Amino acid sequence: MLILNTLPVAATVKAIVQENEQVKTFVLDISVGAQPGQFVMVWIPRMDEKPFSVAMDNGKELHLAIADVGPFSHAMHQLKVGDQVGVRGPFGTEFTCEKGQHLAFLGGGYGAAPLYFFAYKAVAMGCTVEFVVGARRKDLLLYTEKAKQLKGVNVHVATNDGSEGFEGFNTVLLEKVVTEATDIDCIYTCGPEIMQLKAAELAVRENVEAQISVERYMKCGFGVCGNCCVDGSGVPSCVEGPVMPLKKVLELRDFGKYHRDKVGHKKYF
Repeated sequence: MLILNTLPVAATVKAIVQENEQVKTFVLDISVGAQPGQFVMVWIPRMDEKPFSVAMDNGKELHLAIADVGPFSHAMHQLKVGDQVGVRGPFGTEFTCEKGQHLAFLGGGYGAAPLYFFAYKAVAMGCTVEFVVGARRKDLLLYTEKAKQLKGVNVHVATNDGSEGFEGFNTVLLEKVVTEATDIDCIYTCGPEIMQLKAAELAVRENVEAQISVERYMKCGFGVCGNCCVDGSGVPSCVEGPVMPLKKVLELRDFGKYHRDKVGHKKYF
């Protein structure tokens, strides 16, 4: 039987927001019912198709925060309001929490965008969120101002050069936040994998649950191609992930060490 979300639907670019020198948020005129942590496949005809985490799906619009880092994302950055792309999805697992919990988020680079989406959902459930985000410098921070507008979210900023907030790595700031709070129920992280590894190690030391977005090279989005299978369990991260609980992540042989490129070659971090 045909699974409908494996087929692309046409979406029109409704608005484009320049977040910083690298990232634009594309507002599309559709909703795919995505939940925080899930991703969609975006198709530019005659170009390519790539996966992107969802920065917001409010039932009317789909927001995607996309960094200009390669040929496809560069082509996205050339789009204008009124242009169309194809969208498939949503795919993958989502971040989850329970009502009234105290949560710690760790976002690096453009990983802050899907965590903002989750913060938006979590505070509606009465949760308190410690939103820890980092960047090399102040002008590369992403979605911090949006997060500050959410009641119940405490934003903690780290920059490598000290141009805003804590000077140093956001993982060091996360440890400070978690140990001082003493009542964190779960750590959530999205972004560079070495950063996520540090968050996982902190969760183990502090005996705190964690949910980690494990990104691998995804081609199909629904477990057919096998390109995103993780070493250790062998499961496709597009189906069993990208969001995985700490216990499952600790079983992965490749986590924090290497990932595989589009032809399966190991690329060490």
